[in-house]
Amino acid sequence: MKKEILFILSSVIITGCSSTNWLTLSVIEPAPITVPSYIKNIGIVNRSLASEENSQINKIDQVLSIESADLDLEGAKESIHGVLDELSKNNRFTNVRFLANVDIKGSGLAVFPAPIAWETVEKICKENKMDALFVLEVFDTDTKISYTSNPVTIQGPLGVDIPAIEHHAYMNTLVNTGWRIYDPQSRNLLDEYSVSESIESSGKGINPAVAAAALMGRKEAVKQCSYTGGQTYAYRILPYNIRVSRKYYVRGSDNFKIAKRRAQTGNWDGAAELWEREIGNSKRKIAGRAHYNMAIINEINGNLDEAIQWARKAYTDYKNRLALDYVNILEGRLIRDDQLREQTVE
Repeated sequence: MKKEILFILSSVIITGCSSTNWLTLSVIEPAPITVPSYIKNIGIVNRSLASEENSQINKIDQVLSIESADLDLEGAKESIHGVLDELSKNNRFTNVRFLANVDIKGSGLAVFPAPIAWETVEKICKENKMDALFVLEVFDTDTKISYTSNPVTIQGPLGVDIPAIEHHAYMNTLVNTGWRIYDPQSRNLLDEYSVSESIESSGKGINPAVAAAALMGRKEAVKQCSYTGGQTYAYRILPYNIRVSRKYYVRGSDNFKIAKRRAQTGNWDGAAELWEREIGNSKRKIAGRAHYNMAIINEINGNLDEAIQWARKAYTDYKNRLALDYVNILEGRLIRDDQLREQTVE
């Protein structure tokens, strides 16, 4: 794995008599889902359609939620396209393909069916030369609509106010999606994830038809939401960046004051030179702060093991009040760094 690089994004200056300032780092976090390195070829399967035993239940569900006949079908296709497009961009995989030849039915409702039998998963992967399956297990839309009407006055052609009824139409569509990742080699479900997104729309007019016309974009909105949801799901296997904040000491001696100014101009290595001069200070409080700041510079430079050693000594030998929490933060980062290394192995 390439050495992780931490970027200093900003340093927030705290005025007054505070002994600390804040700095902000950009840190690479491991993906929520680790896909083993032997998985190079991904097959995507649509299992969201209703099986025979569930088809009647699904038809009732469509009537009750006033779904159009093909809304779930179109939305499921877009969700698959979103996953396919994002995984195809990732050079982590050799081949990503939608397996249109695989016909496995599910519940057709917003609940996960029982997992596919491993013998079936292995058969599908062998026949299609795939290492793992991304399966859309659930895709279901549930739409509710309501009408209200209010008395209003409108201006007639002669400038005379005319009483009328203004109609308001409200629609809420809940898009339910569920994915599983099957790894036939280990016979493990690498992930089981569901999410619900709400699409709201409204329209109004002096007759019900005008009000309802404003809602006709529902299908396109569902398709767009589904595609974006598919992309978002694919991101669950990708490392990502977050911003984290750290305190560092800026008071205690003249060296700390000068180091503060160096840090404010982005010269962190120059600041560290001055902090290092204070680690043997006869005043234990100052020495503890110097040890703590040396942990900070080592995290900035990506040296987590060294950062932990400096922070531990700041706490155990000098009772620095910030160091214990910082040790715990760094140890957590070290664990996640190992996960990241596993996810980015070539």
